[in-house]
Amino acid sequence: MMRWIGRIALLLVVVAAVAGVAAWWVYSRVQAPYRGATDAETLVDIPPGIGPAGIGARLVQAGVVQDAWTFRAAVLVSGRARELKAGEYRFDAPMTALDVVGKVARGDVFKRMLTFREGLTITEMAQVFEQRGFGMAADFTKAAQNAAPIRDLDPTARDLEGYLFPETYALPRNTPASEVVARMVAGFKQSFDEGLRAAAAADGLTVRQAVTLASLVEKETASGDERPLVAAVYRNRMRIRMGMQADPTVIYALRKAGQYDGNLSREDLQFDSPYNTYRYAGLPPGPIASAGRASLEAAVKPAAVDYLYFVSRNDGTHVFAATLTEHNRNVRIWQVEYFRKLRGRP
Repeated sequence: MMRWIGRIALLLVVVAAVAGVAAWWVYSRVQAPYRGATDAETLVDIPPGIGPAGIGARLVQAGVVQDAWTFRAAVLVSGRARELKAGEYRFDAPMTALDVVGKVARGDVFKRMLTFREGLTITEMAQVFEQRGFGMAADFTKAAQNAAPIRDLDPTARDLEGYLFPETYALPRNTPASEVVARMVAGFKQSFDEGLRAAAAADGLTVRQAVTLASLVEKETASGDERPLVAAVYRNRMRIRMGMQADPTVIYALRKAGQYDGNLSREDLQFDSPYNTYRYAGLPPGPIASAGRASLEAAVKPAAVDYLYFVSRNDGTHVFAATLTEHNRNVRIWQVEYFRKLRGRP
């Protein structure tokens, strides 16, 4: 009897030792950094609805985890099988299987940069959205046609033209267009804050008027120093009921009609559209592009000058004038004579 007890005790010791060795081996395996891929970075896309086995297979195939068994062991040790999330993940250095599981469980997805520069229209932003691989331009355009997100500030808005804030957004690759648009509207509201809204209201401008004016400023100059001056010109013209006569509004009207070929002619200035500020007095019906913070601020805080005119120096800056006589002289110097010299004419 004692002999059997001894044998059983010995067996238990052996089993315990084997279990201990196995546990140590499993733990050391899932704790060992591994990287089988040779590229500088590895992107792994995990689609929604896929289970731990499928996730492990993708990670093994990409060379992120050594083998399926190691991944299963890491999931078991971590206890996070139900927390694994879909998305695109970036791996650029050796990682332990436990760290890989933790990354996927946290949903630490790789974010791509999506940049919209100032002065773009909805149509142009939609093209950027598609070109950067985030989705179809048509989906972006459709989302931007829904004016509901901005109606608290602009009840008359029919779309989100001018209300999609231009900046760089860090987004997962599969972010839907509707979510991108929502982020951009939120960015606009944060930029055109209560202070700027109060300044606009104090001058008798609605949000729509202020944003429309800012879009003209954005399209007319890229010079930070000039924005308050350009805004002052248009504000002064509004005050005396003088036409805006802004070329960018005509270009916008022609583009909406599919008739802009890249050149603006004298005939185009007569194009019949409420956006054509050569034919219709005052501001156009709405924004013609998305303005940045500097142009939004200039629109409601213009420079204290009496300028009514400006003309391009052909280097991105402008010459300003308070009288038509001054303006005509500037036009002669910077347009007529300047281009005559370029053509080699006396």
